[in-house]
Amino acid sequence: MDDASWAALALSLTVAGGIWTWFSFRRRGIASGLRALAFTLLPVAAYLTRTLRLLADISHAVSVWASNFVWRPTVWLGLMVLGVSVLLFGVSARLRRREKPAAEKVEGAEPRRLGRAAAAPAAPAVDPEMAEIEALLRKRGIS
Repeated sequence: MDDASWAALALSLTVAGGIWTWFSFRRRGIASGLRALAFTLLPVAAYLTRTLRLLADISHAVSVWASNFVWRPTVWLGLMVLGVSVLLFGVSARLRRREKPAAEKVEGAEPRRLGRAAAAPAAPAVDPEMAEIEALLRKRGIS
């Protein structure tokens, strides 16, 4: 499109906005009319800053991309390869989580403990003589 076509588009949008603004002022009051006037001035501003042409170029590029995305088999093949890649990342993360405790046992390190069990002190080793004395005391009701 040439520059005259863009000017005609901006002018027609501004005239339609002007009619909307006039009705807004009459029916809904000054606040609604001023808001409509602000929207009416946007096509002229977009034409003068060449943003109107930019928006058209962007919409054209998006439509070409979408049509290529839908109708090209290579794009669908690429999506399948992407899906397999994401799946492999997930599987490898799960396998690494499973292998980590096994690797700690092999190296001789203690596995990590979580929660209150890790904070509690380890129980002392039971001495057979002390266990016998405790059993006698419990039997006589002394604890």
